[in-house]
Amino acid sequence: MDLDWTALGEVAAVSTGVTVAVVAVFALGVLGLSRADSTRTTGRPRTAGRAPTAGRAPTAALAQAGVCFLACAAAVGYGIYLIVPQFH
Repeated sequence: MDLDWTALGEVAAVSTGVTVAVVAVFALGVLGLSRADSTRTTGRPRTAGRAPTAGRAPTAALAQAGVCFLACAAAVGYGIYLIVPQFH
């Protein structure tokens, strides 16, 4: 039995990279929800070391969260598509 170590390394590197990317995008989605909630409860967005921007609605933060969560769901769905042979 011979193992193709190059292919195994490529699969490990790609899966690690995609995992990190999905977790980062999910964290950005949670950040968007947090900012939308903060804006809704206090009336102004929570900022880290910057002056708050007046009049900014939580709509942009909710849109950011929605796009991020949709991208995560698409990545998970594509992974399931690749794994399950009945989908091919």
